[in-house]
This record gives sequence, C-alpha cells and structure tokens, in this order.
Amino acid sequence: MTSSISDPPAPPVGDPERRARVGAVLHAAVEAVGGTERSGQVQMAEAVSDAFARGEHLLVQAGTGTGKSLGYLVPSLLHNRRVVVATATLNLQHQLVERDIPALLDGARTVLAQTPKHAVVKGRGNYACLHRIREGAPDEQGVLIEAPSGSLGEEVVTLRAWAEEESDRSGVGDRDSAPSHTERAWRQVSVHARECLGAARCPYAQECFAERARDTAADADLVVTNHALLAIDAIDGVPMLPEYDTVVVDEAHELVARVTQASTAELSPPMVERAARRARAFVRGREADDLEDATDALRDALEVTPPGRIASPTDQLADALILVRDSARACHSAMPKESQEGETDAARQQVKGLVDEVRKVAERMAAASESDVLWLAEREGSRGGNELRIAPVDVALTLRDKLFGENTVVLTSATLKLGGGFDAVARSVGLWGSEQVGATGGATTAREPGDGTPAEGAAAADVTWDAIDVGSPFDYAKQAMLYVARHLPPPGRDGMAEATLDEIVDLVQAAGGRTLGLFSSRRAAEAASEVVRERLPEIEVLCQGDAQLPELARRFTEDPHACLFGTLSLWQGVDMPGPTCQLVIIDRIPFPRPDDPLMSARQRLVERRGGNGFMAVAASHAALLLAQGAGRLIRRADDRGVVAVLDSRLAKARYGSFLTSSMPPMWRTVDRELILGALRRLDAAAS
Repeated sequence: MTSSISDPPAPPVGDPERRARVGAVLHAAVEAVGGTERSGQVQMAEAVSDAFARGEHLLVQAGTGTGKSLGYLVPSLLHNRRVVVATATLNLQHQLVERDIPALLDGARTVLAQTPKHAVVKGRGNYACLHRIREGAPDEQGVLIEAPSGSLGEEVVTLRAWAEEESDRSGVGDRDSAPSHTERAWRQVSVHARECLGAARCPYAQECFAERARDTAADADLVVTNHALLAIDAIDGVPMLPEYDTVVVDEAHELVARVTQASTAELSPPMVERAARRARAFVRGREADDLEDATDALRDALEVTPPGRIASPTDQLADALILVRDSARACHSAMPKESQEGETDAARQQVKGLVDEVRKVAERMAAASESDVLWLAEREGSRGGNELRIAPVDVALTLRDKLFGENTVVLTSATLKLGGGFDAVARSVGLWGSEQVGATGGATTAREPGDGTPAEGAAAADVTWDAIDVGSPFDYAKQAMLYVARHLPPPGRDGMAEATLDEIVDLVQAAGGRTLGLFSSRRAAEAASEVVRERLPEIEVLCQGDAQLPELARRFTEDPHACLFGTLSLWQGVDMPGPTCQLVIIDRIPFPRPDDPLMSARQRLVERRGGNGFMAVAASHAALLLAQGAGRLIRRADDRGVVAVLDSRLAKARYGSFLTSSMPPMWRTVDRELILGALRRLDAAAS
C-alpha cells in the first residue's frame, strides 16, 4: 500500500539531522508529560526512525517503564508518510489518543515546523448509528420498533438523546464518549458493518459518525486503530483504513491471537433459525422455509457430534453444512434487490447481511480446508446449545504476505523475547529467513533446520528484519526475586494438592496479604480463596467473579493487606504499583489445555513440518504468559517483591530454562525459608 501523503523521501539511515530532530521532539515530549528521558526510550526512537528510513521490519522489546509509546510515536509523527499504529486493547488505544499524542504534540510544538494530524479508526459497531436512532431498529420480523420498555428503554432513550447532541455539535459519537450503558442498550443504537446501508443509500450519511471518522483519518498523518481492523484491512482486503505503507504494532505479543480471532467464525442452529425467520418478511417463496428446515438438519448433526476438534466431518454433519450453505444462498438470491412497499432499506439490508453471513460460514466449514481447524464448542448454560467454530490453523504465511510483504512494520511489546531470543515470536508472525540483530550485538542468522517454518519456496523470499531489546529502567535483580517451589508435587488434573494450598497460605501470611494470585482456572482461584479466607480471616481475599474486575482492582489497591485471586484477565494489562502488590503467585505453568482444538492443531502442523510442536506452540504460549504474569510485580522504580511459581516443573523439566529465560531477569531461588523471610521484611518495611 502506498501512502497518499506526498512528501520528500526520508533522509538516509543514520542521518545526523534526522536523528537530532527525533531527539529534540522526544525531549520536548517527555518534558511536557513530566517524565524522565530514558536511554532505552531514546535508543528505541532512533531505531524506529532508522527502520522507517530504510523500509525494514523491526522488533523492539521495551520493558515496563521504558516509555515505549513515546518511543514510537515521535518517529511516527516525524515520518514523511502516513503511519498506522495498531493496539490490542481499547485501554491503550484510549491512552494514545486521549493522553500521549496530545501531550506529545503540545510539548513539541516549539520544535515542530508544523503540527501533524492524528485520528482514530474503530469498527463501525463502536459508533452510534443515526439511521437506527431516528428510524428505529428492526425486530425479528423486520418491523421497525421504538425503544424497549423498562430500564433498558431508559438507557436507549438516554443514548439517543446523547447521539443527537453529538450530531448537533459535530462530536465523535463513539461508544467511549457515550453515557454509561449496557451491551444490550448499545446494540439498539449501533449497527455492524453488514447491516449498514452504506453512504450511497443512507439519508444520514453526511452526519454519520463512522463516515466522519474515516474522512478525518484520510487526512491524518498518524492513524490509531486496533489489531482486528488492521487484519481486516491488510489481510482480508476490506478497506477499513486510509492508504498506508508503514505500521507500528503495539502489544505485538497479541498480534497472532487477535488476527486469529478476527478470522474465526461461528455457526449454530439458533443463528441459522434467526436468519430464516427474519427472511420471511422479504422472501415470497419457500426459500426461508427451506433455510429453517436446514436448521433442523444442523441441530440433529450437532447432537451426535462430540465436543472438540472435528478432524473430518461425518457424512451427516457434512450434508447438514452443505444444506445450510445452499439454502442460505437460495434465500439470499430470492430477496428483492430494491425495497418493496412497506419494507425498509435498513431491515432488508440487515436480513440480507445475516443470511449471507450464514452462507459464508457454512461454505467455509463445508470446504473442510487443511488451512482451517473446525471444532464443536460447548456453551454451558446456553439455551442455544453447542456451536461450530472455525479458525485458521496458522496465520504466519498470511501475515508474511499481506502485512509484512506490503508494508514496513515495527512490532513492539514488553515481551517479545521468548527463551532469550526473538525467533519464536518472529516465526509466529511469518518472519523467518534473514535476521539481523545488529542492535543487540548478534550476528546475522538464517532459519534453523527443524524449527517448524514452511520449506523454502513455500512463501515469498526471505524477509529481512532487525531486532532490538532496549531493556528496562528497573533493576530486576535487586528489586525482585523469582521463587520456584521445587519441593512441591507437580500439578495434577484433580485440583491443587494440599501441599500447594499450604504453600499459598504460608506465602500470603508472610507477605501480610499484598498478593496477586494468578491461577490457571477459575476453580483453582476459588479453591485457594476459600482456604486462605478460612485460615487467615484477618486478610481480605478478593476473588474474580465476586464483583466486576475494575471494582475488585480498586478494592485491592485501597487495602494494601488484601489479596486478589483470579485467572487469565489478571495476567496481562493489570497495573498495580506500590506495596499493595509485593507477592505474585502463579499456581502452575500456563500451558494451553491438551484438548484445545486450535493449539493442538498448530502443534501438529509444526510437527508435520519437521519442528518441535510442543516447544513452538505450547512452551512459547506458556513463556509469553509467564513473562506477562511476572511483569505484574515491578511497575515502578521503587517496587520490591517476589514472584512465586508453585510448579516444580519450572525447576526440574528440560524446558524450564526456556521458560525462565523469558521472564524478567529476577534473582532466582528455590529456598523456601529465604523467601518467607524476605516477604516478612517487605511487609514490615511497607507497614
């Protein structure tokens, strides 16, 4: 893709004038936000600027506290072509747009010849839809209805009034700026892309919040978006972003998962049945009835299909999928292209999109391609029963060809080095072949035999990339200790052993609370909470599920002696600096479940290519989560504490060194009494 911004070509790599400009803007920006310039941040900004100038891909590991946002924002805003910045989470996207970029521009105003423009692009469902608000939302029969009654209705009325005010003052109209609301209420005032009438047919296109956001982005030098929209634009070829050829992917350790998620589809009998019933208002023949009959065939096939991966669909399931596909295609074709009397464009468009979605997913599942993995997922407590899901087995080749093959890409995160190197993450996103690690002093290395990457010639020519670890301002060896409970029995499938629960109680007691517990399952977190509450009644134990996560985090932060126990959502993105968190407990190595359909399929794919599936998939997955989990402990320069891993395999298994070398460089020990003493001293000092 080529940027529409036509500026002079960038100065050459190492150009003193360009580097001096980057340094001056970075210095002004750091002063503006009241921060301290760090050597790693300067090193990162120069490396990113060089990568843009030479058009080569770059991986940057920037530890917690480095200030990596400014490290890539400064060279991005100074680049002579449009740059797209993609994040994994809405929190970081909001931080960039609302805080970091405005502060940078304000602080650097005196050293910038002109102020670059920036914009944010979100999915259409994140913006209020004026057509739905003013014309109403179609019900199951396609009839336009007013706001629902009760508390939900009150929320919808409030959102409608807010959207009209936003329109009058040319506001953003996105969900982040809306009054407090539930998911159900927001669905009443927004549409998905497939339901949208489009600018050519919508009477409110000139006022449309989503269209205005895209117009703003088309004139911006820096566009902030998310991984999913980047994937849809670059990989699926659906234009979601203005033209670009330079990309920064923040939270890059999440890229593969988010791209996979964006390419994952679901199909269930209720979804097909809903499409058939909605289509009856627009189809005059039997096509809608045929689609509903196909629902029964799919339901019957799923009832005799065991949950888990479907390596090869049975004849009954294959026939049901073909029947759904063909019925949905016929139903879609039977729908009128133009509105009939009494019908609305919005309702018809919504139904056509729903029916076509059913057709596309059923067609993909019926194809049974080797590049996809199909499985039946259990939906506990759902009246709709189980549902079929399909996802790409591997996204590396796709990323290599569609993203890295057509753009200059910088990947950055606090955790890109797994097992002490960048290879694992690089291969997962399609970067194999040539690696220059000049910035870290390494030599150029070629793809290692048996690493599980496709054979030569399976994709485009080798992609040249560079990697740099700019370190962290924290002294992990002095600030943190890694304790592995080598004496405990290895974890089993029947829940935590009594000895492990005893260990948790002793560690929490020594720490005086102040504990973040990261558990592999909800059951384990609840079991540990129950035992600690019973044996240490003076310590408040908060468990995920007791309340919403923001509320639990607030209570944990306010009471330094409290404990917070939970599962995966606590492993990443939780920021609780200070004495409230001086002990992080990890109950077991977070390997993916052996029956995880997608992970097991990826392991087999690596093994078929001659690689080590366990190390490339399961161990790399665990290493990433361990690094993220351990990173919850040290969040600022004066933090101190212990990461306690209660899985003896970390000290005994051959893969243990790969996992520990992925974690921050903490001082390591297996001495239980030494750790208990250290925790008591930390508690006393904090008290």
